[in-house]
Amino acid sequence: MFSVILSQSAKEQSANMSEYIDYGWRNNDLFSKSINKTFYKNLTASDREVAIKALRNVIKSCGDIEFKNHIEQDEKTLQKFLFARKFILEDSFETLKNFYWYRKRNPDIFRDLNLDSADVRKALENGLPGVLKDKDRKGRCVLLLTANNWDCSYSLLSIYRAMLVCLEQVTNDLHNQANGVVVIVDWTEFSYKQTSHLKPSILRLMIEGLQDCFPVRFKGIHFIGQPWYVDAALTVIKPFLKEEIKEHIFRHGNNLSTLHELVHRDVLPAELGGEQPSYNPRSFLDSLDTKTLSEKST
Repeated sequence: MFSVILSQSAKEQSANMSEYIDYGWRNNDLFSKSINKTFYKNLTASDREVAIKALRNVIKSCGDIEFKNHIEQDEKTLQKFLFARKFILEDSFETLKNFYWYRKRNPDIFRDLNLDSADVRKALENGLPGVLKDKDRKGRCVLLLTANNWDCSYSLLSIYRAMLVCLEQVTNDLHNQANGVVVIVDWTEFSYKQTSHLKPSILRLMIEGLQDCFPVRFKGIHFIGQPWYVDAALTVIKPFLKEEIKEHIFRHGNNLSTLHELVHRDVLPAELGGEQPSYNPRSFLDSLDTKTLSEKST
């Protein structure tokens, strides 16, 4: 366990967090399975400030010189990793460290990773992925990937890059950091030929990055309309999935009623049996473009 020493002044900044400081950092008792799982969502700004300072202390005291001298330590970044791991300090630190070295090992994934990259933009134009305009009844952001929109003129790696750009934007929202995201992958009419482009090496890279490195909490991953050959292709990733992730993967096939039990119809588009209009793949990209222009003008 880490030995993190917080100054008295830091404690005074957040009196409500005294038990959290005294116990949570050292042995994670505060985050035992019996504790209220929504507690960490309700931390105040002062609570988060104390947690961020503690994480910086761990980074400063670690023996990985390159990591601690080059990792981003701004409040926005560190808070994302804390929320992603329910403010458990050890887990937040390990995920942050994993992310740094993952980027170092895979420069092709992160080179020019932005909306101006042609491959990222093409994938987002096709809704790979997109984000539904409304959050579900549990306050979770819903990502939608319509697999049949992929014409394979760009690679699976490009779809992964687009997903990272999407998740970066989504996790800038404090609400999404706290409540996590739901992913729906619609495999309807995805062809056998398209399946040949689901390269196992890229699938493994995706699993490693999204499961162990990127600061996001996946609250549900739903597959619908998947043909047998997609199920067969995806078996290659099973050995690399952690049990917690496996528990959040749901295969619905053509039974949309089981999807609706977990993600209510009121936020879903018509093609998923929902009450909203059909999803426009351009809608999310357009919103990102508008946001980018607004940020550049300020």
